[in-house]
This record gives sequence, structure tokens and C-alpha cells, in this order.
Amino acid sequence: MQGTPGSVHIEERGTAQVAERKLDGIVPIIPVPFNKDESINDADLKRVVQFAGRNGATGMCLPAYGSEFYKLNDREREHVVAVAVEANAGAVPLIAQANHPSAMVAAATAKRYQQIGADMVSIAVPRMFGLRDVDILRYLGRVAGAIDLPLLVQDFNPGGPTIGPEEIFQLNRQHPNFKYAKLEEPLMADKVVAIRERVGDAVGILEGWGGLYIMELVPLGICGVMPGAPLLEPLALVYRLRKAGQDKAALDLMGRLVPFINFTLQNFEVFLHVEKRLLVKRGLFQGATVRDATYTLSAPNSDYVDLLCDNMLGVISDSKAAAK
Repeated sequence: MQGTPGSVHIEERGTAQVAERKLDGIVPIIPVPFNKDESINDADLKRVVQFAGRNGATGMCLPAYGSEFYKLNDREREHVVAVAVEANAGAVPLIAQANHPSAMVAAATAKRYQQIGADMVSIAVPRMFGLRDVDILRYLGRVAGAIDLPLLVQDFNPGGPTIGPEEIFQLNRQHPNFKYAKLEEPLMADKVVAIRERVGDAVGILEGWGGLYIMELVPLGICGVMPGAPLLEPLALVYRLRKAGQDKAALDLMGRLVPFINFTLQNFEVFLHVEKRLLVKRGLFQGATVRDATYTLSAPNSDYVDLLCDNMLGVISDSKAAAK
């Protein structure tokens, strides 16, 4: 089934009327499924959105990096948000990501997503060129000021600085609808502690990077993890176990997930291929097409991916049984 912008009814609602629901757990990034001709597959998109809403997600987000947003045109981005809003039907908070290096365009996009029916808006800090903190705050403030919805800020800047406690405090003070920050960097524990000391519960901190740091950060007060979609159930169980102080069980389960997560983090385009292949094996996607330009897996790597995915099917099955 090919998705074309305009094929889904968009019911505009202006200012959100839904009471805010707090994030507390796994917030998967919804990948955009493509047919072999690289057109959007609406049926698969609806299926994975409904899967997330019914299997332990505390929210979901698209079109983000894990959705290949950077390969979608503006009409396609709006289209996948509209499809997801309709398929989710309010099951969990749906976060629409409005990434753009222009504050004017990002703010307009965020406002449009609010009209379509998103429950929250996410925006990534533009890191193509060096910006001062005052520039970043001005950019984020323009997006926050354009909407009535809660705002989630993602700051992904490998090897470089990311927003810290004071910037988070100032943005929330100026724009109280700035509610969440997603950070993904190694050795983040001290930063999480410092942020929470500065802002308390006013801004929730979420971890990205495939969920790799979930064990160390849950006890420090993060409110969630934003990984890919296919490991939703086992990561949700790790989160609950660690939060409940069942550290040995959480660590044992996380140990079974780490080889898969580590492999995907070597290259982001590889992450996309592996995630989609596992979604196919789970019966959620019909195909694993990733839009070009993308990384081509060699035969040895492809064989290893199959091994990892088949192993994950067992881990997922065990996690679902343990959660009952």
C-alpha cells in the first residue's frame, strides 16, 4: 500500500484539549516503512503505531532520526504524523518531531503538527555549525512559543557539548511548556544528577542511544528511554525492573540485549537496516527497505544481523512471558 500525502483525513483541532500525560518508560521512535519503490507503506506504519500503543509504550515519536526524517520531504513528514495520529487514536501520547535548522520553519511545522493532533512536539537542536548557548535558547524558544503543547528537546551532538542544567532551567523558566529533554551521550550520570538538582521534576530527562545507558540512569531519575521500536517489550521490562530495585533481573535481561544494541550503534544507517529487518521478522513490516543514500550491509554482516534478530525473537518472547 503506497502512502501519498493527502490520503489520510486530517482533523485539525487547534489548541490541544487532551490533558497532559506524563512520560514514564519507553518512548519508541517509530520508523517509517517503505515499499520496494521507496514509497511510504501506510499499512505497515499504522500496524507499528498500534503495536507500540498496545505493548507497553508510554509514548511514541516520529518523524525523528530513526524515522529517516532527513529523507522525507515536508509533505511526507506531515503525512506520516497524520497517519500515526489516526492509528494511535489517543492510546499513548504521540510526539511529532519538527526538525529543521530554521527556527521559523521549525516553529511553523510544530504549529502544524499541533493542528493535526499531536500530543507533544519534539525538536532537535541544530548542530550543523557552532552556536552559542544564547543562540540555541533563542531558537528553541521560538519553537516553544509557537505551540501550546509540551515540548521535548533532543540534543544529539556526538563528541561535542550538549545543553546543560542552566540552559534547561532558563528555557523552562521562559517557556514552561518545555517539559522534556532527550540526551544521548556517554557517562551521562553526573549530568542527569546536576540537571535534576537544578530543575527538579519540572523537566523530565529521557535517554536515547538505543537504550544502552538505561541501567545506569533509571535510578538517577530519568523519566524514560527513546530507543527504536522492535525492542519495546524487553526494554520496558528492564525499565520497570530497574525502577523497582530488581537490579539482578534487570541486569540479566539487559545483558541479552546489549550485543544487538551495540551492533546497531556502529553506524546509524546500519541501525535502520537492522531495526527494520527485526520488524519484518516480528510480522510488523512487510519489507525492510531503507531509503537511499544508505549503507549496504556486506554478506558477513548481513548473516550476523540475521543471527542477532533471531536471537532477539527469543528474548522478546521471554520478556513477554515474564511480564505477565
